[in-house]
Amino acid sequence: MKLIDNTNYTLATDLKGELKSGVKLKIAASYFSIYAYEVLKKELEKIDELQFIFTKPTFVADKVTDRIKKERREFYIPQQQREKGLYGAEFEIHLKNQLTQKAIAKECADWIRRKVKFKSKNNNAPMQEFMSLQGADRSVAYSPIQGFTPMGLGVEKGNAVSNFIQRIDDQPMVKSYLNLFEQIWQDKQQVEDVTDEILGYIESVYQENPPERIYFLMLYNIFKDFLEDINEDVLPNNLTGYQDTLIWKKLFNFLKDAAVGIINKLETYNGCILADSVGLGKTFTALAVIKYYELRNKSVLVLCPKKLSENWTNYNANLVTNLFVKDRFNYDVLYHTDLSRHSGYTLGIDLSRVNWGNYDLVVIDESHNFRNRGNFKDRETRYDRLMREVIREGVKTKVLMLSATPVNNHFTDLKNQLALAYEGEAQQLESRLDTEYGIETIFSRAQ
Repeated sequence: MKLIDNTNYTLATDLKGELKSGVKLKIAASYFSIYAYEVLKKELEKIDELQFIFTKPTFVADKVTDRIKKERREFYIPQQQREKGLYGAEFEIHLKNQLTQKAIAKECADWIRRKVKFKSKNNNAPMQEFMSLQGADRSVAYSPIQGFTPMGLGVEKGNAVSNFIQRIDDQPMVKSYLNLFEQIWQDKQQVEDVTDEILGYIESVYQENPPERIYFLMLYNIFKDFLEDINEDVLPNNLTGYQDTLIWKKLFNFLKDAAVGIINKLETYNGCILADSVGLGKTFTALAVIKYYELRNKSVLVLCPKKLSENWTNYNANLVTNLFVKDRFNYDVLYHTDLSRHSGYTLGIDLSRVNWGNYDLVVIDESHNFRNRGNFKDRETRYDRLMREVIREGVKTKVLMLSATPVNNHFTDLKNQLALAYEGEAQQLESRLDTEYGIETIFSRAQ
């Protein structure tokens, strides 16, 4: 047994004497870097094969955010540091600055296609990091290691106080490491093949990337902090069976994403505005959200302009034109103008008997009609009655607003609509947002 201090004598130096023809390299580590490949490029070309296990879930579907069955994404944007570390970890910035990344990635991708298989743990059960070299006449193991990176190889400095590695030559002990690796490698319940995902990501470093990918990368980096707030408590509950509904199955993937995002916002902030352009499926997305809450035995009200009533009454009635008749929607439909009436009938509903405060979810179509919050001494406006009777009184009410034009002339239009979500009490929302300024100040400065 030999101790490698990775300072005076490095792991990279030791490996250069061991990596040769006929050797099968097996690595279990949390990181793989193309710059580590660059350090050992000549030696790695000689080996027969490399089997690499990521000791933590890497390039596998997240059990929370990706649990909804979807088609494979055209562009994958890594969210975890160990995924981004493929083309340079945090201590390899100066290597990136040498602008050789593209050439190294191309050579590494070619080598991977010929000699490498990657698998990843699909759970967070702890697994130690080690490396073993299986030769024809003898084998050697190294443990523990700190990823397959220049820092782990000892050629770059990291923030670790020490980086001691044991080289193990005792053949029975080395065989134990090889058997452990093989046992995990063959366990389909513990690991998944991610070779194609790794290759695709490394290829993206040197290939010409389409504008869409750049756009998605920009969006991710702008909104990545919000992704950290997603957890089981504010995501749709699969036990409701909403994924088995006809409306859900009819949605395109981007509409499913929108529906899940809306539910997340409703559960987190009590309200949400869906502001897609005309023709992008706001109604169908809202129907999927409505069905989710109906499956949870929630009472739902749709408020819409009279001219759009058929957009909604077509799907909660037993009609031949109802595409989703099997889903048996049971929401009520009333008009915006009904908030100015206290008697009469709308779609067979007696307005004098409506229990406005008993709706768990209110969907407001063309919500920009509630952008003005006027005050009159002699009468109550539609906005005021909506806020008082529907939102504030009775059960806790969530508000989903649909509008292609939520802002008309002034950001106050948007502020007034959002106020419906937090019952006009700005501190309710401010307590949930990590912002430096209050809601009023934010909108004032935005204008």
